[in-house]
Amino acid sequence: MKYMGSKARHAKELLPIILRNRKDGQWYVEPFVGGANMIDKVDGNRIGADLNPYLINALKGIRDNAHLIPDLITEDDYKNYQSTKNSNDWLCGFVSFSMSFGGKFFGGYRRDKAGQKGCIDNMRNQTRMAKNSALKQQPLLQGVSFECCGYKDLEIPPRSIIYCDPPYENTTGYKDKFNHADFWQWCREKCKEGHEVFVSEYNAPSDFVCVWEKSTGVSVAKDGKHKKATEKLFVHESQVDTCNDIGIID
Repeated sequence: MKYMGSKARHAKELLPIILRNRKDGQWYVEPFVGGANMIDKVDGNRIGADLNPYLINALKGIRDNAHLIPDLITEDDYKNYQSTKNSNDWLCGFVSFSMSFGGKFFGGYRRDKAGQKGCIDNMRNQTRMAKNSALKQQPLLQGVSFECCGYKDLEIPPRSIIYCDPPYENTTGYKDKFNHADFWQWCREKCKEGHEVFVSEYNAPSDFVCVWEKSTGVSVAKDGKHKKATEKLFVHESQVDTCNDIGIID
């Protein structure tokens, strides 16, 4: 599902690192599942969680009922969903992300370059792309357990692989809503409990080691302007020996 900050374009590089030491039956857990564009490329036991009920219900709807997505979602439909904001309606959640610019929660109706406001061809095209994406993702989400809760409240099976893609520090819209120090401490605690923890971020505390990085363009405005950023994948220093053993860190 289209979602702001999706790691879909990096999945082919990240997942071989994250899953390289995975054992049969071991759980793969994402406490910040986003649009499920990483977890849908993983097999076996999987848990995807997020605190946002619109997001989790949308993912459950795609998993179970993607065929019920309308063939046309107009801008008026979008505004109606936006005004009612019913988190129990999975279609409302689907529209709020998949039909929004950049996959941002009700961030404005998505358009292509030629799609002016009220353009029926644009609305058909955008709906078709969103629905086709959901239908393609549906079989990949079968068996995923989706949980609506914060990362601290998520029940994680013993010795799981945990991949975290949290709100990035100093990112617009998250600055005052997410306690990054608490998050990094939680990661340390999960490592002590025997989990393998991987974190996507731009930067990390000094006791976390970067095991992958890539310069990438980040869309920051509706006019399509981009800025450069370096995506990184971190593990705690206590996992460095394990990463060395499986060839992640040279």
